Amino acid sequence: MDLENNTRTDIVVREFNQNKDCLRVEDVERRCEVGPSGELCLFTDLLGDPICRVRHSPAFLMLVAEIGDEIVGMIRGCIKTVTCGKRISRNGDPTKPLPIYTKLAYILGLRVSPFHRRMGIGLKLVKKMEEWFRESGAEYSYIATENDNYASVKLFTDKCGYSKFRTPSILVNPVFAHRVSVSKLVTIIKLSPSDAEALYRRKLSTTEFFPRDIDSVLDNKLNLGTFLAVPRGSYSAESWPGSDSFLSNPPESWALLSIWNCHDVFKLEVRGASRVKRTLAKTTRIVDRVLPWLKIPSIPELFKPFGLHFLYGLGGEGARAVKFVKALCNYAHNLAKDRGCSVVATEVSSCEPLKLGIPHWKMLSCAGDLWCIKRLGEDYSDGSVGDWTKSSPGLSIFVDPREF
Repeated sequence: MDLENNTRTDIVVREFNQNKDCLRVEDVERRCEVGPSGELCLFTDLLGDPICRVRHSPAFLMLVAEIGDEIVGMIRGCIKTVTCGKRISRNGDPTKPLPIYTKLAYILGLRVSPFHRRMGIGLKLVKKMEEWFRESGAEYSYIATENDNYASVKLFTDKCGYSKFRTPSILVNPVFAHRVSVSKLVTIIKLSPSDAEALYRRKLSTTEFFPRDIDSVLDNKLNLGTFLAVPRGSYSAESWPGSDSFLSNPPESWALLSIWNCHDVFKLEVRGASRVKRTLAKTTRIVDRVLPWLKIPSIPELFKPFGLHFLYGLGGEGARAVKFVKALCNYAHNLAKDRGCSVVATEVSSCEPLKLGIPHWKMLSCAGDLWCIKRLGEDYSDGSVGDWTKSSPGLSIFVDPREF
């Protein structure tokens, strides 16, 4: 051990081996606490595939740390090209800005066994991952953590050179035993992947963190569809003219979102809840099932592995856009109920204008998510954004479902 830096010198960091490491990695995951027990807002990953949360990214890597034959830590990372700013188009029209792209790396799933902390293992994993980021040409790296996860924040900001960047909110809504009402003043249309792509590129491509390979996201088998809400009578599924015609003459208000199927990728679980809380939750479910017409909000079974749907790509315009977002969220709730999910979640900027239309329970949600960022090298972005780490936040962010 290096006594001066409190770092063991016998730690080996290597690439994850799917064939021999799965069970040992899952064992470390189970032993790692994500926070104090008994809180409904604290989820623990139960991963069937340790790299499932990055496998769908354009480039990904998972590393493990070993001491002897024991895995004591792991980290996941991926790289993609995203929007980091915008510029005026060549014709000088300020109403049609163009996105500025940069190559961005993302660190997630950093875990160190509780029995091997304060030995420099996390720092060594991060540095090794950043080596791969630089070799792959990434210009920035970022991580997401809870604002009150002091150990994580200290590691990245004090020791790894990251700075606090954005503070989005994770909004979680339970899936009840009853179906929720969808406004009859709204028509909801499921778009084809090509129509969805056209709409996203025209309306959201200058949103911060928008992925340039949005077509890959929308074509992914885990994407359950993109849904557009419009005023009843303006369009129907049968009369839908396509995105180009829609954008040339849009209705006075509209909204859209996409749904990602996390249910088939990983399961979550709330651990450590008291018997009183479990009994109360069960009682609400029984009443909701027996008397669904009363529409009593019930707490789903969160105390054993459960699945979720993730809502992403929120957008919309017009005076009634917030109400249309609520209609889409209610539609998504009913779809999640039909598919056996326990919660529906989304993540948005803390100042997102459409946030008011997203139903959620405060006790399940996390208002203190923190994104930290680091500049890895020179800025080779498509345009001139300067140092992205010093930029001011916009109203919205695009949260890639592949990384949730």
